[in-house]
Amino acid sequence: MARVKGGPRGHLRHKKVLKFTKGQRGSKHLLFRRANEAMLKSLWYAYRDRRTRKRDLRRLWIARINAAARLNDISYSRLIHAMKKANIQLNRKVLADLAVRDPQAFAAVVAKAKAA
Repeated sequence: MARVKGGPRGHLRHKKVLKFTKGQRGSKHLLFRRANEAMLKSLWYAYRDRRTRKRDLRRLWIARINAAARLNDISYSRLIHAMKKANIQLNRKVLADLAVRDPQAFAAVVAKAKAA
């Protein structure tokens, strides 16, 4: 049976992979096989870390809310519970932004939650 090498399509695929790994160190941007391995690994890291980023940001928001809440004499968990009872529907991203950029508004939210 005759051997099939891929022809123009294979050449284009190789060029695509080498273009993708431009900027990598060593042979990862020169040799197709090494470049393909690097590309597959980098795509997997990107896929994985898109999910990890969401976790990391939520942890950051919670830390910021907790720090600001403690300046207002309440813990994070008690604040979230009080907000649920007061029917204040602000997500953690918005609360963290308020805590950092506008402490007076955050203090008003805390006061409203404590009152309920």
